[in-house]
Amino acid sequence: MISVIQRVSQARVEAGGATVGAIGRGLLVLLCAERGDSQVQADKLLAKLLKLRIFADEAGKMNRSVQDVGGGLLLVSQFTLAADTSGGNRPSFTTAAAPDEGRRLYDYFVAQARAAHPDVATGEFGADMQVHLVNDGPVTIPLRVP
Repeated sequence: MISVIQRVSQARVEAGGATVGAIGRGLLVLLCAERGDSQVQADKLLAKLLKLRIFADEAGKMNRSVQDVGGGLLLVSQFTLAADTSGGNRPSFTTAAAPDEGRRLYDYFVAQARAAHPDVATGEFGADMQVHLVNDGPVTIPLRVP
């Protein structure tokens, strides 16, 4: 699975003109399942995400996790993270999971996140979404688990 994590002071996602998910301080997580991914990759990614120390401690060092600071998670599906631009000017998305498999893994990831963390919001899988965020830092980290 591929993800891009952004530390935010606030974020929201809209679909169809309505807000479908929002958080205050926390992590905006863009998620992409690739062909061959399974629940194993989803579990590894979630474990890493919850423990990733990218929030400042009292000394200003990135030494706290989203769990440590009581931050929210906004989970947004984004198959375009699997883009391959090596063959020209039009990206190929052949490494992305098929839509039904991508939805299954996204739903699984969301369910596991909600079981492990108290503040989880989501986008709408497969929808045309607008993501609004205030990136804190800015801190943006790509994260991929094999």
